Amino acid sequence: MQSISMCRKVNTKLIKRIIADWLKVLLLLLDDIAALRLIILVLRFLKVRIPLPITIAAALVVGTFVFMIHKAVMPSFHKSPVTGPEAMIGIQGTVVKPLTPVGTIIVNGEYWRAESVNGSNMGVDENVEILGLDGLTLKVKRKEP
Repeated sequence: MQSISMCRKVNTKLIKRIIADWLKVLLLLLDDIAALRLIILVLRFLKVRIPLPITIAAALVVGTFVFMIHKAVMPSFHKSPVTGPEAMIGIQGTVVKPLTPVGTIIVNGEYWRAESVNGSNMGVDENVEILGLDGLTLKVKRKEP
Protein backbone atom coordinates (compact mmCIF):
# COMPACT_ATOMS: atom_id res chain seq x y z
CA MET A 1 0.00 0.00 0.00
CA GLN A 2 2.84 2.34 0.84
CA SER A 3 4.54 1.75 -2.52
CA ILE A 4 1.32 2.72 -4.35
CA SER A 5 1.10 6.04 -2.51
CA MET A 6 4.81 6.59 -3.17
CA CYS A 7 4.24 5.89 -6.87
CA ARG A 8 1.38 8.40 -6.94
CA LYS A 9 3.60 11.04 -5.32
CA VAL A 10 6.33 10.44 -7.89
CA ASN A 11 3.81 10.51 -10.76
CA THR A 12 2.24 13.70 -9.40
CA LYS A 13 5.67 15.35 -9.15
CA LEU A 14 6.53 14.23 -12.67
CA ILE A 15 3.24 15.50 -14.08
CA LYS A 16 3.67 18.86 -12.33
CA ARG A 17 7.21 19.14 -13.71
CA ILE A 18 6.07 18.31 -17.26
CA ILE A 19 3.26 20.88 -17.06
CA ALA A 20 5.68 23.49 -15.71
CA ASP A 21 8.12 22.68 -18.53
CA TRP A 22 5.47 23.13 -21.21
CA LEU A 23 4.36 26.40 -19.64
CA LYS A 24 7.97 27.62 -19.77
CA VAL A 25 8.22 26.68 -23.45
CA LEU A 26 4.93 28.44 -24.17
CA LEU A 27 6.23 31.51 -22.38
CA LEU A 28 9.43 31.40 -24.44
CA LEU A 29 7.40 31.11 -27.65
CA LEU A 30 4.82 33.76 -26.72
CA ASP A 31 6.30 36.41 -29.01
CA ASP A 32 6.33 33.94 -31.92
CA ILE A 33 2.70 33.04 -31.25
CA ALA A 34 1.76 36.73 -31.17
CA ALA A 35 3.57 37.36 -34.47
CA LEU A 36 1.82 34.39 -36.09
CA ARG A 37 -1.55 35.63 -34.84
CA LEU A 38 -0.82 39.09 -36.26
CA ILE A 39 0.04 37.58 -39.65
CA ILE A 40 -3.22 35.62 -39.65
CA LEU A 41 -5.22 38.75 -38.76
CA VAL A 42 -3.56 40.75 -41.55
CA LEU A 43 -4.27 37.97 -44.06
CA ARG A 44 -7.92 37.86 -42.99
CA PHE A 45 -8.18 41.64 -43.22
CA LEU A 46 -6.81 41.46 -46.77
CA LYS A 47 -9.33 38.67 -47.46
CA VAL A 48 -6.63 36.15 -48.35
CA ARG A 49 -7.97 32.61 -48.08
CA ILE A 50 -5.52 29.93 -47.06
CA PRO A 51 -6.40 26.41 -48.30
CA LEU A 52 -6.96 23.73 -45.63
CA PRO A 53 -4.00 21.51 -46.67
CA ILE A 54 -1.62 24.46 -46.31
CA THR A 55 -3.11 25.30 -42.91
CA ILE A 56 -2.67 21.68 -41.74
CA ALA A 57 0.91 21.55 -43.07
CA ALA A 58 1.76 24.84 -41.34
CA ALA A 59 0.26 23.57 -38.07
CA LEU A 60 2.36 20.39 -38.31
CA VAL A 61 5.52 22.39 -38.97
CA VAL A 62 4.84 24.74 -36.05
CA GLY A 63 3.97 21.79 -33.77
CA THR A 64 7.18 20.01 -34.72
CA PHE A 65 9.13 23.22 -34.10
CA VAL A 66 7.60 23.62 -30.63
CA PHE A 67 8.35 19.98 -29.78
CA MET A 68 11.98 20.32 -30.93
CA ILE A 69 12.40 23.53 -28.93
CA HIS A 70 10.98 21.76 -25.88
CA LYS A 71 13.41 18.85 -26.25
CA ALA A 72 16.37 21.19 -26.77
CA VAL A 73 15.62 23.74 -24.05
CA MET A 74 14.21 21.70 -21.18
CA PRO A 75 17.41 19.90 -20.12
CA SER A 76 19.02 23.29 -19.44
CA PHE A 77 16.15 24.22 -17.09
CA HIS A 78 16.87 21.20 -14.89
CA LYS A 79 20.65 21.52 -14.81
CA SER A 80 22.15 22.84 -11.60
CA PRO A 81 24.42 25.83 -12.08
CA VAL A 82 28.09 24.99 -11.70
CA THR A 83 29.79 27.20 -9.15
CA GLY A 84 32.99 27.20 -7.17
CA PRO A 85 36.27 25.70 -8.37
CA GLU A 86 34.49 23.27 -10.74
CA ALA A 87 33.22 26.22 -12.76
CA MET A 88 36.79 27.26 -13.64
CA ILE A 89 37.87 23.93 -15.12
CA GLY A 90 38.01 23.99 -18.90
CA ILE A 91 37.94 27.79 -19.20
CA GLN A 92 40.60 29.49 -21.31
CA GLY A 93 42.87 32.26 -20.12
CA THR A 94 45.72 34.36 -21.47
CA VAL A 95 49.18 34.66 -19.94
CA VAL A 96 49.97 38.22 -18.78
CA LYS A 97 53.15 37.46 -16.78
CA PRO A 98 55.26 34.58 -18.11
CA LEU A 99 54.73 31.20 -16.48
CA THR A 100 58.17 29.98 -15.41
CA PRO A 101 56.34 27.70 -14.39
CA VAL A 102 54.44 30.07 -12.06
CA GLY A 103 53.06 33.36 -13.35
CA THR A 104 49.85 35.32 -13.89
CA ILE A 105 46.99 34.79 -16.32
CA ILE A 106 43.80 36.69 -17.01
CA VAL A 107 40.52 34.77 -17.04
CA ASN A 108 37.18 36.48 -17.67
CA GLY A 109 38.73 39.85 -16.79
CA GLU A 110 40.25 38.60 -13.52
CA TYR A 111 43.94 38.13 -12.80
CA TRP A 112 44.92 34.75 -11.35
CA ARG A 113 48.14 33.19 -10.18
CA ALA A 114 48.76 30.18 -12.40
CA GLU A 115 51.16 27.27 -12.58
CA SER A 116 51.93 25.10 -15.57
CA VAL A 117 51.01 21.48 -14.81
CA ASN A 118 53.92 20.03 -16.78
CA GLY A 119 56.44 22.63 -15.60
CA SER A 120 56.88 24.16 -19.06
CA ASN A 121 57.45 27.88 -19.52
CA MET A 122 54.82 29.96 -21.31
CA GLY A 123 55.22 33.46 -22.67
CA VAL A 124 52.93 36.49 -22.58
CA ASP A 125 49.78 36.31 -24.74
CA GLU A 126 49.81 32.51 -24.93
CA ASN A 127 46.43 30.85 -24.43
CA VAL A 128 46.06 28.37 -21.61
CA GLU A 129 43.33 26.03 -20.41
CA ILE A 130 42.50 25.61 -16.72
CA LEU A 131 42.75 22.01 -15.52
CA GLY A 132 42.26 22.53 -11.79
CA LEU A 133 42.91 24.62 -8.71
CA ASP A 134 45.28 24.33 -5.80
CA GLY A 135 44.11 26.89 -3.27
CA LEU A 136 44.09 30.16 -5.22
CA THR A 137 46.57 28.95 -7.85
CA LEU A 138 45.18 27.72 -11.15
CA LYS A 139 46.76 24.64 -12.70
CA VAL A 140 46.98 25.25 -16.45
CA LYS A 141 48.30 23.75 -19.66
CA ARG A 142 49.07 25.33 -23.02
CA LYS A 143 45.90 25.54 -25.13
CA GLU A 144 46.24 23.54 -28.32
CA PRO A 145 45.25 25.56 -31.42
